[in-house]
Amino acid sequence: MFFTFSASQPSMEYQTIAVQEEGPLGILTLNRPDALNALNRRMATEIVAALSDFEAKDAVRCVIITGSGRTFCAGADIREMADESPVDMLRSEHLRALWEKVGRFQKPIVAAISGYALGGGLELAMCCDMIVASEGTKLGQPEINIGLIPGGGGTQRLLRAVGKYKAMEMILTGSMITADEARSCGLVNKVVQQGKSLEEAKGLALEVATKSPIAISLAKKAVARAEEEGLSDGLEFERALFYLLFATKDRVEGMRAFLEKRKPDFTGE
Repeated sequence: MFFTFSASQPSMEYQTIAVQEEGPLGILTLNRPDALNALNRRMATEIVAALSDFEAKDAVRCVIITGSGRTFCAGADIREMADESPVDMLRSEHLRALWEKVGRFQKPIVAAISGYALGGGLELAMCCDMIVASEGTKLGQPEINIGLIPGGGGTQRLLRAVGKYKAMEMILTGSMITADEARSCGLVNKVVQQGKSLEEAKGLALEVATKSPIAISLAKKAVARAEEEGLSDGLEFERALFYLLFATKDRVEGMRAFLEKRKPDFTGE
């Protein structure tokens, strides 16, 4: 099967996240509500472990990351970082491992956000493939207010999502924007009623999960390459993946189902 990337390992005992599976969906909930789900070393390590678990399971075709309590994630845990030196940060690199795992995850990830998605919390959401936000959600990169800049891809991904001038405004002033503003500038996919972001994210993820997992994975790779390379290189990469899909059983099934006017039964082969 295409999605067997590594042997499954026993799940670690999670203290800062909650993990569950619902049919083809893997749901990861940030679970430090008393700290507004701030990202600390333990949480970063647990998220990476849980995603590795999901990645190794063929049955999980799409993942949702959400938050418990009244917020998605208020950012990195400042209490943990306040006395760190540059060498301490370089040696730990727990957040770098998190950004790389989420950003290069081979299955689709939908972020379901509400309350606040700030600093590292917004960077975590932007590492995902799609974002569903509840009304009233506030998004921002406020690191400038504590003498820092975004360090988890905020200066890069935010610019690509909203453009130079809006990104400059948000990063240089530390100002927050609403969910509606985020949607209007292309930072989130959908804005739904308060308390409905997870429900909407599940619907979106379930729709994705009905597609060929091989095609989904290669589509992700092609779009990611577009962010990193020039147009001509991206076109060549896309074309190679397109031809590669003609060797899959899912492509045969998809075309036959289309011609026979029925729903395809994709198996990931």
